Amino acid sequence: MSDYILEMNNISKEFTGVKALSNVNFKVERGEIHFLVGENGAGKSTLMKVLSGVYPFGNYEGDIVFNGEVQKFSKISDSVDSGIVIIYQELALFPDLTVYENIFIGNEIASRGVLDWNEVVVKSKEMLEKVNLKVNPELLIKDLGVGKQQLVEIAKALSKEVKLLILDEPTAALNEDDSENLLELLRELKKQGITSIMISHKLKEVIAIADKATVLRDGETICTLDASKGEITEEAIIKNMVGREIKEIYPKREKKELGEKILELVNWNAYDPQLGRDVAKDVNIHVKQGEIVGIAGLMGAGRTELALSIFGNAAKYELKGNMLLDGMPVQFRHTSEAIKAGIAYVTEDRKGDGLFLLQDIKKNISTANLKQITSIGVVNENEEIKVAESYKTSLGIKTPSIQQRVGNLSGGNQQKVSLGKWLFVGPKLLILDEPTRGIDVGAKFEIYTVMNELIKAGMSIIMISSELGEILGMSDRVYVMAEGKIKGELLAEDANQEKIMELATQ
Repeated sequence: MSDYILEMNNISKEFTGVKALSNVNFKVERGEIHFLVGENGAGKSTLMKVLSGVYPFGNYEGDIVFNGEVQKFSKISDSVDSGIVIIYQELALFPDLTVYENIFIGNEIASRGVLDWNEVVVKSKEMLEKVNLKVNPELLIKDLGVGKQQLVEIAKALSKEVKLLILDEPTAALNEDDSENLLELLRELKKQGITSIMISHKLKEVIAIADKATVLRDGETICTLDASKGEITEEAIIKNMVGREIKEIYPKREKKELGEKILELVNWNAYDPQLGRDVAKDVNIHVKQGEIVGIAGLMGAGRTELALSIFGNAAKYELKGNMLLDGMPVQFRHTSEAIKAGIAYVTEDRKGDGLFLLQDIKKNISTANLKQITSIGVVNENEEIKVAESYKTSLGIKTPSIQQRVGNLSGGNQQKVSLGKWLFVGPKLLILDEPTRGIDVGAKFEIYTVMNELIKAGMSIIMISSELGEILGMSDRVYVMAEGKIKGELLAEDANQEKIMELATQ
């Protein structure tokens, strides 16, 4: 007989008439690693917010049974007190506080009303040992990398005597090594009797460590796949997630003769005064018309910094070397000059830097090229609507209206809006920084298809990605970076994960 630590029965949740969850049933056995998968907007995060008390009892229909008892959480602290802790993709840490302060904040150790800081430090060291993190607990959080910060979050959860640990896209911002360390930690926690639920779009992670995987689609439970029965395969997950088979995750495109060099960097250097060091050193690269050039490397290798230096961030960096655009020397003092010259940059942080989340789709798409639809300082709203409707159709943005607030869209649809915004400026060179981070396999396929269509139309693309499969599946050539330097160049047919990682760790 199954020993369920969690049963969510017939859970339904509505937002202003839109049904986000419809009679969802979700069961997790004690001591297992259970993945929750589905396309963006499938209801995964909503279901976990119901479970953790973000959406309190009375705001949803159905029952939550935890440890054999029906729960009626009215706030997050109620679920935490029961042993349920959720860790979000955007970490809830205080950067200017120490590691030990973050681990025990809200859960302080006190004696007769006085905080016992010595005991807090001792206990923090115990928690850090449990997550295999060897750092001084007196370090500030801001001095740790993202991977170590993620482990501090888990240590914080362990300090609260967690029984059920929920991780929402925990590896989205991690490199390959940090991601593998986190997965190994989940295996260790399983041995200690801790049950984990993990939301992830990375299918290789699901296949690697899941005991079971429940698939949601359009707010409904589709199925639960069992690894012990050989049911967790890439094909099965994709078919149940999107309702159809995607035989090629990376769509093929016709190979054609490439054009002349669009962009060339010669002995290019970017010095960051704030960091006091070069973030790009003696970089020599080129991009031809109709080519996708992938830039691979570990986190901190300088990939984003290189992209920003190309995109006219002279105010941030001190630039040396030569940049040639269509064979002519150029020097951009501002991003507006880069845009005018035909370069566009889709940021890796669409929520923080790429989009106005409180504005609608229409205004977001038009914002980078208002001059085109403005006359005597007044925006032509009819033209703005036409432009937005055009990109809604061509990019397949799933929304009932272009008046929809961007913050209410799924991650995949937000990324399409961000892409549409920059396509509206009519670039010849498009820089895509982590173009599919945090979006599901169906939306990824659609983004890749759009990229192929842009290349077919004569555009060139620089693609920065931490997903080696994406680099190998979409690039014509690959540059590998480490410590701000180009460590090697590989043709697509010669590249593989081993060669890329060997260069990235030089």
